[in-house]
Amino acid sequence: MATEILDPTALSSTIEFLTAMVTPALLISATGSLVLSTSTRLGRVVDRVRQLEERLSDLIYAANKGEVPLYDKRVEVIVDLLDKVTSRARILQRAMQAFYYGLGMFVLTSVTIAIAAFFSTYRWVPIPVGIVGIMFLFWGSMLMLRETRVATATVNAEMDFTWELARKVAPREVAIKYARHGKRGGTKLAKIKDERKIPDTLGGE
Repeated sequence: MATEILDPTALSSTIEFLTAMVTPALLISATGSLVLSTSTRLGRVVDRVRQLEERLSDLIYAANKGEVPLYDKRVEVIVDLLDKVTSRARILQRAMQAFYYGLGMFVLTSVTIAIAAFFSTYRWVPIPVGIVGIMFLFWGSMLMLRETRVATATVNAEMDFTWELARKVAPREVAIKYARHGKRGGTKLAKIKDERKIPDTLGGE
C-alpha cells in the first residue's frame, strides 16, 4: 500500500498564503466599522439640519417677534449652527468616500494575493494596492478628526447662546449663582465675583 508523504514546503506555502489572505480581511472589517459609524453620524447631522430648519421657520413666521427673548440673536445663532452642521455633513460625506475607497482597495488586495499565489511574477502587486488602501483609511480618519472639531464648535456655540438666554430670562437671585460657562464642569455652583456685571433687568422687570 502506497504511503502519501506530506510535503513540508507545500504546507508552509499554504500557511503563508492563508496568513496573507487574513490580513486584508481584518482591515476590511475595521474599515467597515468606520463606514458604519460615519454613516450613523451623517444621519444624525441630517436630522439636526431638519430640526434647525424647523426652529428657523418658527422664528421667521412668529406672530409676535418682539416678545421672543433675544430674537435677533436666536436667528443669528441658528444660521451659524446651520453653517456648521452643513460643513459637518460635507466632511462626513468625504470621509465615507475615503473609507469606501479604502474598503475597495483592501478587497482588491485579497484578490491580488490570490493571483500572486498562482503567478509568482505578480507577487509585488498586493503591496502597493494595500498601501493605497491604508492611505485612504488614514485620510478618512483625518477627516473624521476635523469633523469632531467642528462638532465640538457647534455644541459650544449652542451652549454659549443657551447660557446667554438663561442669564437674561432667569431671576437675578438665580443668575448670580453661576458663572457664564460654569465652574469645574458644572459640578458646583460658581459665584460671580463682580455682581455689577449682571444687569438689573434680569427676569425681574
